[in-house]
Amino acid sequence: MDKYLTVILIFMIVGIPISFVNPSTGELRDPPFIGLFYASIAGIIVIMLYSSYKERKTRQKANAKRRSKN
Repeated sequence: MDKYLTVILIFMIVGIPISFVNPSTGELRDPPFIGLFYASIAGIIVIMLYSSYKERKTRQKANAKRRSKN
């Protein structure tokens, strides 16, 4: 996984507890930010899918290059 994607993934993971806990007081939010929670979950899923897609494509290119030499 790219380092940029890793940083964005960390922000998404940190966003999940922030949606339920107020960072300034540490208390639970009365109406939690459900939009932030679902956006973080969706972002994590998209990053994981994109990362696996990108790794699969590079692996396919490496395999094709290795096979073409023989």
